[in-house]
Amino acid sequence: MTRIRRATPEDAAEVLRLRQVMIDSVHSGTPSTDWHALSLPTLRARLTDPDGSFAAVVVDHPDRSGALAALAAGTLEYRIGRADNPHGVVGHVFSVATDPGTRRRGYARACMGGLLEWFRERGAVHVDLNASAEAEPLYASLGFVRKPDPSMRLHLRST
Repeated sequence: MTRIRRATPEDAAEVLRLRQVMIDSVHSGTPSTDWHALSLPTLRARLTDPDGSFAAVVVDHPDRSGALAALAAGTLEYRIGRADNPHGVVGHVFSVATDPGTRRRGYARACMGGLLEWFRERGAVHVDLNASAEAEPLYASLGFVRKPDPSMRLHLRST
């Protein structure tokens, strides 16, 4: 059985490294890590609050002390209730990644299981995520289904 745990502030740099692994696998182009230095203090602060609306579930790397093998991170959101979710609590998974040297060992599945349990404990009725073609079989095996979502996005730039 794979041992999972909640990420701590001390894991923040490794969480960012694995998030970059996920970003690089989904988006083509020249990867930039310049944003890591700006993101690190915010991530550390979010990882300090274990009862907040953010969770990162991780597996330690089996061969490298202080490194992580896998990550699943998500947030809880409130949306005005509806018939199938009267309290309006929704989970959103936004980052699942496995270190390239530790793939095919069930680590991402274990992290997702821990994250889904965290969502359940906090009353989430639905969990949403965006899946790459490579990861879709994992999510389907956990019960996720494609939905006809007409999502749109507006990018707000700060001034």
